[in-house]
Amino acid sequence: MHPNPIYRRTTDTRAFDLVRARAFGQITVNGPDGLLASHIPVLLSADNTSIDMHLVRSNPIQRLLDAPQDALLAVIGPDGYVSPDWYGAVDQVPTWNYAAVQIRGTLERLDHAVMHDMLDRQSAHFENQLPKTPWTTSKMTPEVLEKMMRQIVPCRLTIADVQSTFKLNQNKPDDVRLRAADAMAQCGTGMETAALAELMRNPPETD
Repeated sequence: MHPNPIYRRTTDTRAFDLVRARAFGQITVNGPDGLLASHIPVLLSADNTSIDMHLVRSNPIQRLLDAPQDALLAVIGPDGYVSPDWYGAVDQVPTWNYAAVQIRGTLERLDHAVMHDMLDRQSAHFENQLPKTPWTTSKMTPEVLEKMMRQIVPCRLTIADVQSTFKLNQNKPDDVRLRAADAMAQCGTGMETAALAELMRNPPETD
């Protein structure tokens, strides 16, 4: 994570809010031949102590889980390029603003019996955000659903440590930061720059 504490000293609450909202990240473990990574949807528990996910059965990370493994989950929020011209101040340089959370913990394989419940909870998390009647597994033929579920494996990351970076120009005076936020909203280059601009207008409080 970013070494400057002005970007890192955010509360775990804001970090968990980002993880819950994004619900997608990269899980990394150290395999016998080097690092392994997978991009997967994730579901943070209500008490913020664990994260559920599923891996396809052929995934090399899943194959390591005969024993629990140390793992790192990275969840990335909005990000974008910041032009020095946006500040309205002299002697500035380009930078990149972003929000990101890294979670370390123990990754383990769960009993397959929980797969149906996990799939229901994960799909409900996303379906309930859509302007339609939510899709549920009850719409599927039971035999087809069971066959498809045999191809995926339920896993859980038990959280040991949370680190976050919210790099949003907190090192600038408020008026300078807000000018950059306005420009980001109007013509930003990056991912979800409108959301990034809103974060820049309201950066997390420090501890």
